[in-house]
Amino acid sequence: MSSATGIASDRVLIYHAPTPALIVIENGTIVDVLDRDATIEGPIEDVGDLVVMPALIDTNVHVSDPGHSHWEGFATATGAAAAGGVAAIIDMPLNSVPRTVTAAGLARKRAATRGLLKVDVGFWGGIVPGNLIEIRPMRDAGVFGFSSALIDSGLAEPDSIGLEDLDGALQATDAVGLPLLVDAEAPGPLLAAPPPGDNYRSFLNSRPPEAEVEAIAAVIDAADRTGGWAHILHLSSADALPMLAAARGAGVRITVETCPHYLTFGAEDIYDDATEFKCSPPIRPAENRERLWQGLLDGTIDMVVSDHSPCPPEFKAGGFARAWSGIASLELRLPIMWTEASRRGIGLRHLVRWLCEAPAALTRLRAGAIEPGRRADLVAWDPDAEFVVEPQRLHQRHHLTPYAGRSLRGVIHHTWSAGKMVFADGQLVRAAKGDLLEHQ
Repeated sequence: MSSATGIASDRVLIYHAPTPALIVIENGTIVDVLDRDATIEGPIEDVGDLVVMPALIDTNVHVSDPGHSHWEGFATATGAAAAGGVAAIIDMPLNSVPRTVTAAGLARKRAATRGLLKVDVGFWGGIVPGNLIEIRPMRDAGVFGFSSALIDSGLAEPDSIGLEDLDGALQATDAVGLPLLVDAEAPGPLLAAPPPGDNYRSFLNSRPPEAEVEAIAAVIDAADRTGGWAHILHLSSADALPMLAAARGAGVRITVETCPHYLTFGAEDIYDDATEFKCSPPIRPAENRERLWQGLLDGTIDMVVSDHSPCPPEFKAGGFARAWSGIASLELRLPIMWTEASRRGIGLRHLVRWLCEAPAALTRLRAGAIEPGRRADLVAWDPDAEFVVEPQRLHQRHHLTPYAGRSLRGVIHHTWSAGKMVFADGQLVRAAKGDLLEHQ
């Protein structure tokens, strides 16, 4: 008896072109793509004229479990992912207790997921002072790469490395064949900047673009010297784009991400008490935003990921000087990006590249495209439908969001993770169970 199932649509994105097709799936993998009217022995889910494209991968998600599950836990994070057309997330290493900076910490992280996952989950390891000896054990335990920061996050334990440590970190990660992710703000320009006050303008001035530019220049130099693969996390300053483009043109192994909030909002539009917009690096002026869009279009920026970092609402109180830095948008990334892209005349093929293909390349997951041999990670959605963001309907742990009340284009109907339907017509599939991922 055949174990194959099928998904049929009038608009399947095959090599970026909408094509009537039937996708055939076995054991979580796409095994064939047939004509729309073909038949198979197994059941077929016909979604009519909904667009079917590769499901999203989000490689920058902060799940605070164990230790801080009241900030964000695996049940709510993966539920939000499923509702947002995301089939796999890669968790960042420093928000939990213990941190994912040893193989033992990774084991604790994995244990905290038991029975909670709606989509598949993998992990980054963390590089903090003194733990380079842990890189190979974490690599052998299945992390997808290693994340580092050049300034402390503000959590309980020191977690930053120095600019002078970049060479050693890149050599160590390159020795195990994995990338080094860098939260790239240099401490010097931040120390020289005025301290933040309670209003947004003072916070923006306290995180000048020079901090990103100096840090990214140091990362480029270290990657050039060592030959290691560096990945720049959540780029907000377009001032760094020329040096990044030059480095890539010269063959330096460097990839770059940005986030939906940097591509949607402008500093001019943020009210002084609107701490739901606080993130680090900050949202910069509209002119900077448009240059980031150009960086995406010309290929200097590879991908757009959420940097999903929610917190309890009380941590956003007290003005910009004290509020937690983080924006939660895991569930909204596809409609946010489609709303902004379509407004600029940018088509779906670019979205697939930024939201699916490039994150798959960073993680080396067999995903990101609809073709035989790829994971059956798929999303069916209506790009013409509009909705207004109602925070209480979001699946994340806490509902505070800068997108509240915003009208977005693109309604997600179904999400499949490795061939399993995890979201259907506005509801999480109760029986859906995600798996733990390891690098290949």
